[in-house]
Amino acid sequence: MPTNAVPLVFVHGTRFSAGQWSTQLDALKAEFPVAAVDLPGHGKRSADPWSLSAAVGVVASAVEALECGPAVVIGHSLGGYVALEFARRRPELLRGLVLAGASASTRGPWAAPYRWVAELVSRMPADRLTRWNDRLLRRLHPPEVVEATIAAGYAFHTLPAAWGDIQGRFDAGAMRHVAAPALILNGEKDTVFRSGEADFARAHPHARVELIPRARHLANFDAPDAFTDAVRRFARRLPPSA
Repeated sequence: MPTNAVPLVFVHGTRFSAGQWSTQLDALKAEFPVAAVDLPGHGKRSADPWSLSAAVGVVASAVEALECGPAVVIGHSLGGYVALEFARRRPELLRGLVLAGASASTRGPWAAPYRWVAELVSRMPADRLTRWNDRLLRRLHPPEVVEATIAAGYAFHTLPAAWGDIQGRFDAGAMRHVAAPALILNGEKDTVFRSGEADFARAHPHARVELIPRARHLANFDAPDAFTDAVRRFARRLPPSA
């Protein structure tokens, strides 16, 4: 591993855990210091209460634990909005931002889908949701891509609080608080969560959009190699740290 390699910290999406990133960690660990976090209420932190502040603290602790300076933070969906808040609160720890499946506003009428999902999940038994998620992931993706996620379980109990916390908080204006270079990385077919990508990109002076062909919201599952390659290229092209 190069001595000046930029560290990478991955932040998972709704209901998942650090296991979401097993393929990316395996592919990138020879070149970069890497880590993936469990957000509060998820994975090994399942018993911890959710808060956006606590989530930012988890990401900050992961960056500091790598002891390599500011990191590229890669956030998917819920994790993308956490990464945006991290960029605002802890800019000194951010070398670059990869926003994946999180370039849609959570304000105004755009918040309706988040409220609908949170209300639906809160009314359904967790065991039924677990069986449905297991079947869906195994039907759509190879075992080596999803088994770590399935084994870690799902944080359905945290979803209403987590999505409730981001509703009304984020739109393209959040990108103005990102001082580091940014990559907006979306699945081509993720029509909901890439709906504001052009606005998000325009709000940042050094952001670019990259689409992963034929991929949906879970782009790192649909096209793991393409997703990993995009993160690798972004990290390699970052300017030297000060």
